[in-house]
Order: sequence, then C-alpha cells, then structure tokens
Amino acid sequence: MNWTRFFIAFIAAFIFLFVFGFLWYGTLMQGAHHEVPTLLRPEADFKSYFGWLILGHIVMAFFFTLLCARYVPTGCPGAGALLGTLVGLVYAGPHLISFAVQPLTAKIVSGWIVGAVIQFAVAGAIIGAIYKPGARKTT
Repeated sequence: MNWTRFFIAFIAAFIFLFVFGFLWYGTLMQGAHHEVPTLLRPEADFKSYFGWLILGHIVMAFFFTLLCARYVPTGCPGAGALLGTLVGLVYAGPHLISFAVQPLTAKIVSGWIVGAVIQFAVAGAIIGAIYKPGARKTT
C-alpha cells in the first residue's frame, strides 16, 4: 500500500465529505429538515456535539479511502466513482429504515439518499484520482 498517497487521498476525501455534507445537508436541505423540528438538535446543543460530527466524517473518509485503496487497485477515478455509488446506495438501506421508524418526510429521506450517492461517487472519484497503489512485484 502506498501510505503517502493513501494519507493524501484520505485528507482530500475528508475535506470533500465534510464540505459537501455542509452544503447538501446543512444548507440545501435545511428547509426540509426544519419541516420536522424535533428531528435535529437545537443550534445551541449542536455546537457542543460538533466534535462528533467531525469524528463521523473522519471515520467515513478513512474507511472509504481504505475500501477504495483495497478494491480499486488501478487507482482509477471511474472505478472509484463506481465503488462510491455502490457505497452511497448501501446508505439507502439505513435511510429507508430510519424513514420507517422516525418522523421523517419523503423529501428528507430522498434528499439523504441522493446526497449519499452523489457524495460517495465524487469522493470515490477523488480518491481514485489521488491514490495509486505501489508497484506490484512480479515473479
């Protein structure tokens, strides 16, 4: 494994996931989230949990970069985007389960699913463009 490129890809993925999350979920979907006011923490409470938000993005970026490094051995943006799309679609399952058990609107769950697919497809392309595996030894 090329650890230098892995670390650079991880940092790039973290930055993208965090910024996209802020723009998509925190800005574009803000109105939809306010339709169910009991769904999210109040602004004052949210600030005290911001570290957990950062940690969640670090965990997603690290393990997604690890998946791309392991299963996209060519370091190709297209293959990374495909893996990202599949990971985003995996997120659809828990979002649909949340829709069944929480007071979410169809607009919210649809936005979460579309956002996850876009977010991870682009993150996969970024990782695929940056991460290049070490040279393989042939015998």
